Amino acid sequence: MRDNIHTACGEIGKVLLGKEHEVKLAITCLLAGGHLLIEDLPGMGKTTLAHALAKVLGLDYQRVQFTSDMLPADIIGVSVFDAAASEFAFHPGPVFTQLLLADEINRTTPKTQSALLEAMEEQQVTIDGKTRPLPQPFFVIATQNPESQMGTFALPESQLDRFLMRISLGYPSPEAERLIFSGGDPRRHIPTLTRCISAEQLSLLKQQIREIKTSPSLIAYLQRLVQATRVAAGFVHGLSPRGALALLQAAKAWAYIEGRDYVIADDLQAVAPAVIAHRVSSADATGASQNLVTQLLERVAVVAGGVESGLL
Repeated sequence: MRDNIHTACGEIGKVLLGKEHEVKLAITCLLAGGHLLIEDLPGMGKTTLAHALAKVLGLDYQRVQFTSDMLPADIIGVSVFDAAASEFAFHPGPVFTQLLLADEINRTTPKTQSALLEAMEEQQVTIDGKTRPLPQPFFVIATQNPESQMGTFALPESQLDRFLMRISLGYPSPEAERLIFSGGDPRRHIPTLTRCISAEQLSLLKQQIREIKTSPSLIAYLQRLVQATRVAAGFVHGLSPRGALALLQAAKAWAYIEGRDYVIADDLQAVAPAVIAHRVSSADATGASQNLVTQLLERVAVVAGGVESGLL
């Protein structure tokens, strides 16, 4: 089924030009069972990525545009009294879907942002004392504008930690931009994208990824990385055990896509900036905090005894 994953990446690449690495990270995040946060300026392709991913994976898709006047009930749903039946009837909100695009999540208040906490962590929501499971798989792609823009509410650390990865798409390359200009808006091609992976295959893929092997030396390298975040300058918080497990799970998914049934140091390094940066750095810009993690990767030895990652 690895071929299906590569086919899916190629399909998404038809509408999100020149962003192969970011597309691969997004699929890695989904296969690892996490949620994705994309921080970028408006109009960079964040919504296009979410819609295309839902199309090629055949997932139910809902988009919510977050605004400052939105309430938690607008996301999770509300119970309305049915006079004819003399009882309350629950009307589910858009969170009851397989792929939820929470667009510009930091333009709403922290109270509304927190409506997603239980859903993202427990795959369920509790309303009026009743717990309701969410469809499976349940994957949140949230976008946020840079905090320097007006009208934004910074996500609290507890909310950031629910996201397995935080990435930025960035401006397209000159070659990709010329293709966009000459071919028109790529989003109009989303309905023509081919479904590449079924729900059953996706469930099996996740199971296979959980069985990816890790060696003692790889675990030792992971532990050195984690410890370095707790003592290195520039990091406000060290990586927690939960954050370290998230890094390992993402590396397993990356290794699987790369065609291996075991994790190597390159897999940890490939996903580390997207997994670690938003958990340990106070930098507002995604790129700046990821660069801090990249510098850390260059300093931490892959092999105990002094072999540096940059020299391998």
